[in-house]
Amino acid sequence: MRILLVEDDAGIAEGLKANLQQRGHAVDWCSTIASAWTALTTEGFDAVLLDLGLPDGDGTSVLQRLRNAPAPTGLAKTLPDPATPVIILTARDGVHDRIEGLDLGADDYLSKPFDAQELQARLRALVRRAAGRANPLIHYRDMVLDPAQHQVRLQGALVEMSPRAYAILLILLQAHGRVLSRQQLEEKLYSFDASIESNAVEVHIHHLRKKLGADYIQTMRGVGYFMPQDAGA
Repeated sequence: MRILLVEDDAGIAEGLKANLQQRGHAVDWCSTIASAWTALTTEGFDAVLLDLGLPDGDGTSVLQRLRNAPAPTGLAKTLPDPATPVIILTARDGVHDRIEGLDLGADDYLSKPFDAQELQARLRALVRRAAGRANPLIHYRDMVLDPAQHQVRLQGALVEMSPRAYAILLILLQAHGRVLSRQQLEEKLYSFDASIESNAVEVHIHHLRKKLGADYIQTMRGVGYFMPQDAGA
C-alpha cells in the first residue's frame, strides 16, 4: 500500500513512517498543505493519513479539496482521486471535531496519541471496504493470504517470502485480474525518495512463481503482470 502521511511534527512522522514501512508500506511524508496537494496531484495513493494542525492552515482544507475534485469518467484515471481513503490523525479529540471531520469526508478518525497497531488495523479495514470484501482473509485458488499477519499459506502450508514480494502479491490480488505494468507496481511499492533497481519487480515476480507455481502470476508480453480471475479473490 502506498500511503501519503501529512504531519508537521517530524518526530511523530518519522516514527509513523518507520512503523508503516516495517509492515511493507511505501510512505511519502509531507509537512504542509501545499506539499500534500502537490503529492496528491502527482501520484496515486491508496490512503492518506492527515493531521489537521498544519503550518499553512487546517488539514480539513486538503480533505475538502480532495473530495470536491472531479470524479474520473469512464476508464480515464485522474489525479487527485476524490475517492482516496483518508484517516484523520489529530490531537483534536472532541466529539464535535470527530463529527466535523467525518462529515467533511474522512473515512476514519484517530485521536493522538494512538496505538500503531490500531492504525494498521484501520488501514486494513479501509482496504477491505474499498475492495468490497467482508472477509479479512483473501482466498485465491488453494492459497490464503492474511493481511493482518502478513502470511501466505498454500494448501495450508506457510510460504516464506520477503516483504516486497508479499506486497507485490497483495497488489496483484487486489487488482481483480487487471494487468499491471512494472511502472504501476513500482508506483505502489516505492515512495518518492526510494531507490529502485531496474529489474527489482521482475526478480520478485520470479521468486513468487517459484514459491507458488508458474501459473499463479502470468505475463502479458509488453504490458505487465496479472493473476487470472479464474478463482475467488
